[in-house]
Amino acid sequence: MSSSNGFIEVIDVRKEYQASGRTVAALRGVNLVIRKGEYLSLVGPSGSGKTTLLNIIGGLDRPTSGKVIVDGVDITKLNSEQLAEFRRRRGGFIFQTFNLIPGLTVMDNVVLPMIFAGVPREERVKRALSMLEAVGLRDKAHRRPHELSVGEQQRVAIARALASSPLIILADEPTSALDSETGLEVVRLLRSLSKENGVTVVCATHDLEVVGVSDRVVEIRDGVVRPYGEA
Repeated sequence: MSSSNGFIEVIDVRKEYQASGRTVAALRGVNLVIRKGEYLSLVGPSGSGKTTLLNIIGGLDRPTSGKVIVDGVDITKLNSEQLAEFRRRRGGFIFQTFNLIPGLTVMDNVVLPMIFAGVPREERVKRALSMLEAVGLRDKAHRRPHELSVGEQQRVAIARALASSPLIILADEPTSALDSETGLEVVRLLRSLSKENGVTVVCATHDLEVVGVSDRVVEIRDGVVRPYGEA
């Protein structure tokens, strides 16, 4: 069980890789507590460990050592099948490359994860239309990704991530392919939607212009997390 009031607890997490015959430490004993419904920005330079930490929190990767407790469950103890179920039921992921399927319509891209989550068809359609309405794209539900602007594609990715009613949204550099104005608009939209749905958001970014929407900002550097701005 959880040892504090945190919804997500990262406890002494370390992650090591083997590269060219040597051990590379991506995370070096990370400790982090994230509250339910919090919008947390994780900042740091490229290669600092942001994506590695997101992947471990989301159950996409396993730590070399340490624990990750989500809503009282230590996900580091789950087997592969249980982790897949955790991701389907609890996690929403937004990637910098959007990961939309070109041959599918906007609607079908949003619906697809709900099929794997076992959501009934009528409910899938209802949720997808609701999320597309929320991101201002309901009128483009039957278009394909290549017919949208880059900013609109990212909004589709946000709708897709929220449609399965996740407890957690993990966003990896969601504004990296956007101009500054569109990026800020997308992040504000993500925050608004997360608050309305009570979703906990962890957003990795190097864009300091968008961290102002956060409830809290922490920095990761050389695999160690510290309060933002700490010398």
